[in-house]
Amino acid sequence: MAVLGICRPNLLDGFVATADANQNAVDIFKDEWASALPAGLGVRTGTIPLFEDARIQWLNQRFPVAGKTVLELGPLEGGHTWQLERLGAASILSLEANTRAFLKCLIVKELLDMKRARFRCVDFMAYLESTPEPVDFCVASGVLYHMRRPAALLERICRVADNLFLWTHYYDETIIRQNRDIAFRFSPGVPAEHDGFRHTVYRREYGAGLFSRRSFGGNAGFSYWLSRDDILGALRHFGLTEIETQFEQTDHPHGPCFALIAKRKL
Repeated sequence: MAVLGICRPNLLDGFVATADANQNAVDIFKDEWASALPAGLGVRTGTIPLFEDARIQWLNQRFPVAGKTVLELGPLEGGHTWQLERLGAASILSLEANTRAFLKCLIVKELLDMKRARFRCVDFMAYLESTPEPVDFCVASGVLYHMRRPAALLERICRVADNLFLWTHYYDETIIRQNRDIAFRFSPGVPAEHDGFRHTVYRREYGAGLFSRRSFGGNAGFSYWLSRDDILGALRHFGLTEIETQFEQTDHPHGPCFALIAKRKL
């Protein structure tokens, strides 16, 4: 609808016309979903199997979730949150700064009747820089490479949790320079230091994709990536010295990546 040349949304478009409550709910964000929601819901969403993620199953095998308190950073659409609840986590506090992702998480919580998960619309760095309650472990999947201060994030996590599950992309010059689809987004590395840990950061530009509603990036036009060695080095420097890695993938289209579980030696 246009009034005096100004386009306004038609308020009637905000009403549903069917009794399919599940599909009506997810269609509030139609064509914006990344995840394939559980088949039992009977809804059409995305395709990525984040609600049946082998990485979370591996976490549970190596560090049983049942009875644990969890801090989850960047739940996206609640897929890992749901798995953690099903595995018996005592409580899950999931922090999401992307407002559209946060609202999708609330839809998922309602559709899947999640009881022990709480979603909060906050910047998790701001939360971690306050005085948060300690938790048994932290889940940080797909967030480190979106940070402008990645080493600071790892340091903050190590303050609040003795155990960490992390999945992330990392910078490897040889691998990334061979991928013409992403190489142009990176700048040469520059030295950095945080709380006594010296490392190198590699600036990555998001480009035009940042303006898409299907963008799942950070809250700025760029982020800084760490090398694999610096990620491991930072965790050891900040106290999580027992580290196990898995899901190594050097041919991922968006850059090399891996998962890890890091623990404080008691």
